[in-house]
Amino acid sequence: MNTPELEILKKQIETLDKKHHIEILKILTQHSCKINENKSGSFVNMSFFSEEIISEIQKYIQYINEQEERLNTAEYQKDEYRKSLVKEVKE
Repeated sequence: MNTPELEILKKQIETLDKKHHIEILKILTQHSCKINENKSGSFVNMSFFSEEIISEIQKYIQYINEQEERLNTAEYQKDEYRKSLVKEVKE
């Protein structure tokens, strides 16, 4: 993976919640990646990631995005259903 693609992946990871960061760290530890930690957080050198690690992280991010989309769709449907019930009650 080239540098611009790694930069995009890095930005995607940075926007995730802490719980997702923990899951990504689990992926990295499963592959015995070197993780540097200090009081500011955990750091890794992504330039040493294998294609397998990158692929696994990308799949996880894709999974998160799909779940988020499904939740948003379900929330929208729930709101529409609620609106239709309120409208029926008023009539």
